[in-house]
Amino acid sequence: MTNPWRLLTHPPALGAWNMAVDEAILEAAGRGDSPPTLRLYAWTPACLSLGYAQNAADVDHAALAQAGWVLVRRPTGGRAVLHTDELTYSVIAPLKEPIVAGTILESYSRLSKALLAALELLGLPARADKEYLDPGQAKTNGPVCFEVPSNYEITVSGKKLIGSAQARRLGGVLQHGSLPLFGDLTRITRVLGYPNEATRQQAAERLLEHATTTEAVLGYPLEWESAAHAFARAFKNTFNIELVPGELTTAEQQRTAELSAEKYANPEWLMRL
Repeated sequence: MTNPWRLLTHPPALGAWNMAVDEAILEAAGRGDSPPTLRLYAWTPACLSLGYAQNAADVDHAALAQAGWVLVRRPTGGRAVLHTDELTYSVIAPLKEPIVAGTILESYSRLSKALLAALELLGLPARADKEYLDPGQAKTNGPVCFEVPSNYEITVSGKKLIGSAQARRLGGVLQHGSLPLFGDLTRITRVLGYPNEATRQQAAERLLEHATTTEAVLGYPLEWESAAHAFARAFKNTFNIELVPGELTTAEQQRTAELSAEKYANPEWLMRL
């Protein structure tokens, strides 16, 4: 058995706080001040997150404000995700931790085993392909993350179910991702910029062809708590780790407050591209 991992389960929170927590833990884990951590969380209000290098011009800011949703920029790459009605997970550990060691692709592959195990516990027949098999989808260049599965991302019947992204810096690894539980996946297209309504409608239809929710697969909505329990159990069993419920340290709380104010809620960070 490897060293104990910390389990953090957080109630719905602001997007800036959620991203600041992930980065604060990444910094602490990279220094060896915090243990490897599995964090399970949610968002309120609904939050549109952009990838680290995504252009903010992809967003229809007036529509976002009218919807009452907020905007954040992730520390990881990828495209836009609307965080609502979902379980979000993050895995944060030092680079030397065996579960995340090796190349990005190797760690994606390793972590996908736990994600698949969690979905199996929930009755979802998912898979993770080393190389996603539909080359036509690779040609899609839209702003929506869930339109295009990538290597080792989780799909059901060819439709993306869990989207994940990873960052490596400060001696640590952060991988976080989203499991949509229920609701209309096309809501995201309402707050992204398209040249006309026909293009927006096409994007919505394409999204439904390429992505899904647990409710669409199972025929009923999963409760967040049920999904979180399955994730914790799957990580524990897959990696044979002791998963100890915990809290943020005082230093992590302080760093979260700094990162939230100075970075993730700062327009300079949000609009830097």
